[in-house]
Amino acid sequence: MTISRSGIVQAFENRFGGSPDVVVRAPGRVNIIGEHTDYNHGFVLPMAIERETVIAARRRDDRALHARAENLDRETVADLDHRVRSAEEPWVDYIVGVAEELAKEGLPLTGADLVVEGDVPIGCGLSSSAALEMAALCMFEHFGGFTMEGPAAARLGQRVENLFLGLSTGIMDQFISRCGKAGHGLFLDCRNFEYELVPIAFPDAVFVIANTACPRGLTSSKYNERVAECGEAVRALQQGANPTGTHLRDYTVDELDACAGLMGDVAYRRARHVITEDDRTLAARDAMRAGDMARLGELMTASDISLRDDYEVTNAELNAMTEIARGLPGCFGARMTGAGFGGCTINLVAANAAEAFAADLLAQYKTATGRDGEVILSKPVDGAGVLA
Repeated sequence: MTISRSGIVQAFENRFGGSPDVVVRAPGRVNIIGEHTDYNHGFVLPMAIERETVIAARRRDDRALHARAENLDRETVADLDHRVRSAEEPWVDYIVGVAEELAKEGLPLTGADLVVEGDVPIGCGLSSSAALEMAALCMFEHFGGFTMEGPAAARLGQRVENLFLGLSTGIMDQFISRCGKAGHGLFLDCRNFEYELVPIAFPDAVFVIANTACPRGLTSSKYNERVAECGEAVRALQQGANPTGTHLRDYTVDELDACAGLMGDVAYRRARHVITEDDRTLAARDAMRAGDMARLGELMTASDISLRDDYEVTNAELNAMTEIARGLPGCFGARMTGAGFGGCTINLVAANAAEAFAADLLAQYKTATGRDGEVILSKPVDGAGVLA
């Protein structure tokens, strides 16, 4: 954790006077493998990271949220009885959206003075928005005297984005931010929300997250395109293979190949990525269980190539970052992570080579692209909760 409890308490005291009643936190996440599978009812395998959103809060006697975003040096007031989006301060919408969904559940809402601070990089695929949602939920739980089960909390966070904010998103980000566990990845079945905490027992390897410093572009329109292309492939597979299937998760590569003539080439390649990515994610879970970092690295690299060639969601900066990484000593595997078109990569690297790997990666990336990247070394951490 890079945000200290004492630091945000001091920020709260500076703004509101007196001490907060509670300090809560929720982590960002990186997806180890399983990309663009969630909306196809497939499998994902993320981990919570040592970057987080922290909220210091004190109960109010009225129904107002007096909120300050320390990073942005911005403040606003929201009314819990009139839960609407803010045109001037969109960051508070994630907190108000949580309140909206809790109100629909009939759960108690309490006004609060609060200060928010976070060190999850924004807009690069490490789930700063989900971290804010899950931290806000922890605050409302504390003041309201209730606790939601992890999967239910994750579904609430997804509804905030889908219904209150109008964003088409899956459930992975909220799930891992809420349900993550130190020392573990989280294997999630996005159809039934069953999950398994999988130990990350690689004492001789670490995950290195590399930020391309290239903001994600066109993600909304390209996301919708990919959803439509996957839908085309499902309709062809229903016609030529199994009429009862509803998502690409329900089909095999052999069935896809047999039905290739019933769909366009683009839809075929999109489906090939999703179906093989599900297979890779299952294999990655097995590799992690076995402590086989070499196998996990191979699967990560295969995932990246599929995302580049079949799903076509990389860009020049992501390709440069992963190709440079795979050429450096100690790298077992590298892949883009997140929606794509910018953002971050994740690399599995020998622990004794990590420092040199990070320095060489950033230097060569700067030479190749002219951009100053950023490296984050992180262990898997616990999900959201009260900060002791």
